[in-house]
This record gives sequence, structure tokens and C-alpha cells, in this order.
Amino acid sequence: MSFNHQKYVAFKPVGKTNRRWPDQVIEQAPQWCAVDLRDGNQALIKPMNVDQKQHLFDLLVKLGFKDIEIGFPAASQPDFDFCRKLIEENRIPDDVRIQVLTQARQELIARTFEALKGANKAIVHVYNSTSTVQREQVFGLDKAGIIDIAVNGARWVKEHAEQAPETQWAFQYSPESFTGTELDFAVAVIDSVNEVWRPDLGQDVIVNLPATVEMSTPNVFADQIEWVCDHVKHREHFSISVHTHNDRGCGVAAAELAVMAGADRVEGTLMGNGERTGNMDLITMAMNLYSQGIDPMVDLSGMAEIVETVEACTDIATHPRHPYAGDLVFTAFSGSHQDAIRKCLALRSEGDQWNVAYLPIDPADLGRHYDEVVRINSQSGKGGVAYILERDYDITLPRWLQVEFSKVVQAEAETNGGEIDSLTIHRLFEEKYLKVDANWALVSYDLHRDEAGVHADVSFGSPEQKVQLKGQGSGAVEAVAEALKAEFGIELAVEAYDEFALGEGTKANALACIRVNINNVHYSGAALAEDTTSATLQALLSAVAQQITLDAQRQPAHPLAAVTQ
Repeated sequence: MSFNHQKYVAFKPVGKTNRRWPDQVIEQAPQWCAVDLRDGNQALIKPMNVDQKQHLFDLLVKLGFKDIEIGFPAASQPDFDFCRKLIEENRIPDDVRIQVLTQARQELIARTFEALKGANKAIVHVYNSTSTVQREQVFGLDKAGIIDIAVNGARWVKEHAEQAPETQWAFQYSPESFTGTELDFAVAVIDSVNEVWRPDLGQDVIVNLPATVEMSTPNVFADQIEWVCDHVKHREHFSISVHTHNDRGCGVAAAELAVMAGADRVEGTLMGNGERTGNMDLITMAMNLYSQGIDPMVDLSGMAEIVETVEACTDIATHPRHPYAGDLVFTAFSGSHQDAIRKCLALRSEGDQWNVAYLPIDPADLGRHYDEVVRINSQSGKGGVAYILERDYDITLPRWLQVEFSKVVQAEAETNGGEIDSLTIHRLFEEKYLKVDANWALVSYDLHRDEAGVHADVSFGSPEQKVQLKGQGSGAVEAVAEALKAEFGIELAVEAYDEFALGEGTKANALACIRVNINNVHYSGAALAEDTTSATLQALLSAVAQQITLDAQRQPAHPLAAVTQ
């Protein structure tokens, strides 16, 4: 049996009964460190060239990241050259710290400091593996041997830094594969490193606790972080950073819970690029904070530029459902979703707090357009169709016509498949309702009122075939309806009609929609005109025309057939 779950062992949770992190609430953004140019780059099929690295570095600076890991200069000549380029060409802003990675080996540390010569601010990130499996199966060392590697690395870092006092140094240590390391041993290694670096005496120190491979649920990782925070020495004097991966699909959740558990700093990449299933996605976590009313301390308002740059530098396409960044993440095809969005947006006023169904944030905050929000296919309903007509054509439909017209659009979508665009929706509306048969076009009307009610004198039709109507009723619609009943010998009842003023810039000033019952069959009409009365009367004529035309087609010898021929 090749698919055998019994060969795996469940991750052992932390024996912790006094956890405090579940009651914590994130109220401010952590310190971010973008590792796109190192961890992200090493995971690419085709690593970035210098121009791509510069482009991505400039973007990270523009977005507001203050700690940026730029490479592993001791292990890669291109990384070394890029580090020198940034420093020698003065491309690093004064408020940005570049970070470089190195193993805890003397010759690599020496090469690292050579790459950083002349930098104003820099973080030297040294690491060695501490997990049980690495100790026993990779290095063949006991715990004391692992601590010696870490302490020697810390000492070499300190010695080199002392020889270059012109740079403002920060030291970072990572017990690689922290999540697979016994917690008491992880603390022992960290304390041993800090005895060399002495954060309690003022040295800027970062202890990075990586989920090099995500091995547990995020709550267990949070327990590990809180346990370390509770047991390390000098906790108040140094920063704790986390570097989560996405092997179980929980990289962002693990980082968020880690911050609740006491972490001060989070490492990750834009869009989550990284080894295997990727790193923690900085955009997702930062935008999660933003959606809760917390300043993420980075500016992600130009999402299109971010996506374009990351794709160009990594040659990785963005999934259309990628949180906050994908093409479809603010798009609703479902009819009920569209209806709820439309109603919520209609109630909003500028300056209101955001509270819109199905949209956790305002797409406009990321430079997205509202025409992306509602898109129509066969799953869409009346709300989405109505929203498109309102947004793009300033056409407001009454609910009864929304229901009716949405079926027309749905039928088109089902016939042709895929998405129905705005132009097609408008064409369908024109063909179904607004297109006026020349034989039923309103020519003129005269209305006057006396004690008996409203008297209507209406003329419609082509120059060759005009029809004159005279009728009386309590209002203009009723008067013309009575005239049509008498003229064509039909049972006619007006069930609903609605008038709407149109916005500026349109040729017509009014839209009228009308629904009638003729001989127990429903017909709807709509019309655009310069005034509401003309629009209403034309809508009525167009609705009646449907029945008369059908009747004439069924009975070619009917004496009224000529009216519609």
C-alpha cells in the first residue's frame, strides 16, 4: 500500500496549561522583514538577475519595508555583487537596514562582512540547524556540538563587527528547524548566543524562530513561541522574529498567532514565494491587519504595480484567487452576493466606515475598480445585472423588471457560456425593452384635465400608418390604456409602472418601465425620452405592441395586422 498514513507520527504538542496568547489581540503591526531577494530568490527555477533584484528592492523600499534581506553573499557571487552594488551606488535609504544570511562558519562570516563593508546599517543573520533530525541524521552531533557551532558563529560575527564600527550593526540568530527542536534545547542555544552578543548591554539582537518546515497547527507554533518568550534570558532586551513556511497552508495564520504569543517581528515574501509551498505572504498578513483597522506600516495601495513587479521578477503568475492581489478576489458572480453588494454600496456615504457584504475591504484602497466587483455569468442574478446597468449606464430598474431581465441575461449566458460583459447586457436590454417598432413609436400626445378626469389624445405609428387614440381616465396612463383597450378590443390592466430621472450627460432625461396584463398575459415595456410622460406613454405602447404583434403573427388575417407589418 503506497498511501499509508501509519508511517507518519503526529507532532507532539507543547505541554502548556497557562497559555495567554489566545486572549491577546493584535493592535499594531509587527516589524516586517522582506526576504524576497534571498529566501524567495533561492526558490526560483531561474534566479533573479541584478536588474530584477534592483527592481524588486526598489519596490520593497517604496512600499515601506525597513528590513530587507538581500541575499547570501558568502555563498553566491551574484548575491555578493548585488550587495556591493547597493552599498557602492548608495541605493539604500538611511532608514532601511539590509540583512544578509550566513551559516555559522568562520570563512563564510568573514566573506559576509567583506560584502557589507561601508554599509550604514546592516543585519548579519547567522544560523545553524538545531532540530533533532538534523542533529542525529545530518550532522551527527550531540547537543553540545550544536551549541558550539552557534556560539562560535556568534563570536566570529561579534569580532568582525567590532572591526567595522562605522556600520550600525544588528545581529540575528536563527536556530534553523526551530519547530523540530526541543524547546528547552532551543532556549539553551539562544541563551548561549546571547551570552556572546549581550543584548542586555545594548547590542541590537534579533532571535529568529523559523518554522523552516511547517510541522504543526498554528496554535502549537504559538505555544512554542510563548514558551520560548517565557523561558529565555534577557527577553526584554532583544526582538523575537518568526519566519513561517506554508507547508500545511497555514503560514499566515501561524505568523499571526505567533505575534499574539509575543513575537515582535515577521519575515516573509510578497505573494508568498519561497521553498516548497512558499513563505509567509507579507501582503496577506499586512492586509489582514489593515482590514481590522490597524495601520500595516506598509503602503499596498498600488496592488497592480506590486503584482506586475513580482511576476516580472519571479516569473510566477499570480493566482486569480490570491488573497487581496488576485484578479477575481473582489469579484462576485453569485446572484445573491451581487444583490447584497449592490444594496450595501447604495447605502454607503463617503467617509462611512466600511461595512459591505462579501467585501472585507474597499477594493478602491488597493487601486482596484468597482467594475471588477460584479461580473455576470450564468450564476448571476437580478442584483448583479441591475448593478451593471446602474454603474455603467445610469439605468435604474424596478425590482420586478430586474427579476424579468435577469432571466434574459442568464439565458444568454447559458447559451454562449462564460461571462457576459457590460456591453452585451446593455444590448440585450435595448433589444428586449428599448427598441421601438416604428409602427408603435409615439408621435405626439395632448393631455388636459377637467372635472371628468384626464383626457388623452395620442398619435403613434409611422408616417404611412399613424393611429390616433382618444381616451379618458384618472391619470395619463389610465386614459391612454382605456384608449388602447377600445382601439384593439383587449383586456388591459396596468400592474406597475416606474419613472426614473437620468443623470446628466445622457441624451434622454427620463426612463419609464411599465408592466401590463393583457388578456391574462404579462408584458413589460421600457422607454427613454426627454420627459417622463413621453417615456411612460412609449413604454406603455411598446408593452401593448408585444401582444398585438404576437396576435397578428398567430392570426395573419386579423384586421389589425397591418398596424405591425
